[in-house]
Amino acid sequence: MAGVTSNGAVALVVVALLSLLVPSVRSAVDYGISAARSYNSGWLPAKATWYGRPNGAGPDDNGGACGFKNVNQYPLSAMTSCGNELLFQGGAGCGTCYQIRCTRTNNPACSGQTKTVVITDMNYYPVAKYHFDLSGTAFGALAMPGRNDQLRHAGIIDMQFRRVPCNFAGMKLGFYVLRGANPNYLPVLVQYANRDGTVVKMDLMRSMNGRPTGRWEPMYRSWGSVWRCDSTDALLGPLSLRVTSESGKTLVANNVIPNGWKGDTSYSSNVQFR
Repeated sequence: MAGVTSNGAVALVVVALLSLLVPSVRSAVDYGISAARSYNSGWLPAKATWYGRPNGAGPDDNGGACGFKNVNQYPLSAMTSCGNELLFQGGAGCGTCYQIRCTRTNNPACSGQTKTVVITDMNYYPVAKYHFDLSGTAFGALAMPGRNDQLRHAGIIDMQFRRVPCNFAGMKLGFYVLRGANPNYLPVLVQYANRDGTVVKMDLMRSMNGRPTGRWEPMYRSWGSVWRCDSTDALLGPLSLRVTSESGKTLVANNVIPNGWKGDTSYSSNVQFR
């Protein structure tokens, strides 16, 4: 190019190269909640660590910040994970299902096979934009046969993840009334929601003289996957619950919580997202 010195030519080349690189860097930086929540984002990069017992479900009480109980048992079967805020989302991400994998380029012990985990807990100390703090069971499941402990000894690895629909085979939507509930305070844990895994809206219909009032009252997310209703009048059963998934699908569990309900009790429904 006429009139351009050799140094100037080099500068132009550098600028041209940067112009090509910046869009790809920006796209990586722009990964956020929407990418993690989408079923169409493809594989996204993440870091994985693990906590709890090597063959455990994470927390010693088999619970977590979402409120789920017995996550070591079916249907979660200890395949669980803490998510940092982009995954946990203040509880709105509780119950979401993700496929995860690591390849031999990430660690020689990685199998490259996909496994599915459920967000059940909060990761308060992320080391990456997306950070899965897996149960010992889930972390070891990423390894080739016989190399589970070798992979766990790595402590932290690069991995990939993508969102997938949940499929809790044989399960119906479950409701657990927490300990401490009373006629004016109803905290309800929602669990085993197929497809989206998470609930974005919940309403309650109370009864009067044993008959439904026909009026839906909003409940509010208390924490994790727990929704609550506070009432100056006693919440008399049977109570019906209306649950809305992230995809906008709505299910009604009619009279799912009976008259005389009490805290620290699970109530099963006959409905499930499809």
